[in-house]
Amino acid sequence: MIASGQPWLISGVLIGTALALLLAEAVWPRRRHRMPLSQRWRTHLGFVLVNMPIERGVQALVFIGVFGAVTGYALHPDFGLLPQTGLPFWAQGLIAILLLDLAVWAQHWATHRLPLLWRLHRVHHADRDLDMSTALRFHPLEIGLSMLFKLGVALALGAPLWALIVFELLLAVLPMFNHANLALPLWLDSMLRLVIVTPDMHRVHHSTRRVEHDSNYGFCLSIWDRLFRTYRARPSGGHEAMTIGLADYPGRESMRFGWSMQLPFR
Repeated sequence: MIASGQPWLISGVLIGTALALLLAEAVWPRRRHRMPLSQRWRTHLGFVLVNMPIERGVQALVFIGVFGAVTGYALHPDFGLLPQTGLPFWAQGLIAILLLDLAVWAQHWATHRLPLLWRLHRVHHADRDLDMSTALRFHPLEIGLSMLFKLGVALALGAPLWALIVFELLLAVLPMFNHANLALPLWLDSMLRLVIVTPDMHRVHHSTRRVEHDSNYGFCLSIWDRLFRTYRARPSGGHEAMTIGLADYPGRESMRFGWSMQLPFR
């Protein structure tokens, strides 16, 4: 019952988080928007409508179908790497969440290094403003590949079912938070980024400057960027003055859904 209801649980959490962040962005904005919100959000809503069936389809096929067939929906599978360690189930779950976060970090790093993957991922970076809706702006081909990779890692690890559900909830909520146009107090940002990725930390990653653009790949824990030396504390020109988007596309094209869907093939 938990496994089959998991996609709808995530959808409910995602919608609630989006509404809370929209309100917070309106009250405490970090930057002034350069592009009209209505046009950007209309395009991002288009990505949601296209991507949600893909996400749920892959989850149903791999997570519910394959995972269920292999484990019989056992809460603690007896295959994969983690069950062989003999650690308590709670420890296996925490390690699974940690390693899944590392896997998503590595996947994000690869999308900036491999030309074919970058063709897909640059749809996300083409947004010329940054707010919580940018977290929903991904090409459906990238979404499908990402889901297959992530769930493949989960199966290889033999991650407990509860850990997969917790990780999916984190993956639904935290990207919207760290893309938010939200002005956190500097003391709070400094404290939070010791553990998790904050909006100011991730905003650097969306700079048009290559040295900043190729940094801060994390979505959940900030430790990976510090460990692999891809951490950059702030943009060189400051957050208000930095240019967001892709230098190759400085116009208003990115606000169009059709153009954005065709971008990987340009």
